[in-house]
Amino acid sequence: MEKKKPIKRHKALQPLSRQHHFGLLFSWKLRKGFSKNIEIERLSEYAKWFYEHEIKPHFRDEEKYLFPILEKDNELVVRALKDHRRIKRLFNDTKDPAKSLNHLEEELEAHIRFEERILFNEIQKVATEEQLEKIEEIHRHLQKTPDYHDPFWE
Repeated sequence: MEKKKPIKRHKALQPLSRQHHFGLLFSWKLRKGFSKNIEIERLSEYAKWFYEHEIKPHFRDEEKYLFPILEKDNELVVRALKDHRRIKRLFNDTKDPAKSLNHLEEELEAHIRFEERILFNEIQKVATEEQLEKIEEIHRHLQKTPDYHDPFWE
């Protein structure tokens, strides 16, 4: 079996990659909640919290500082923005929370894998040192998000 080499991420992009890790954990926690038959209200509350504390600021930073490194009509950026819109809709859909959360955990995981394996690699290839320094400066003072108060996944 061929072993995949870990991706060497530029230090300026590492905070965003770390946030991606938290997004993957979010998806795992939702799956765990569903497998343990946790009430949908508890899962929804967690999703609301995660959206406000992690997703909104993360998407804002990517869209404002990272995506403009590539051309606006770059197919990877177009796909990422489309993913962002779909993920935001899933986070905000209150009509059928169980269905939305099920889709959300799958969509978010697929989106993160796309950004980590494809989009970030392309950005890393074409970004100037000045652009990377700007991204690094923005994330230098990132604070750790507080732990969520209801660890339903344990």
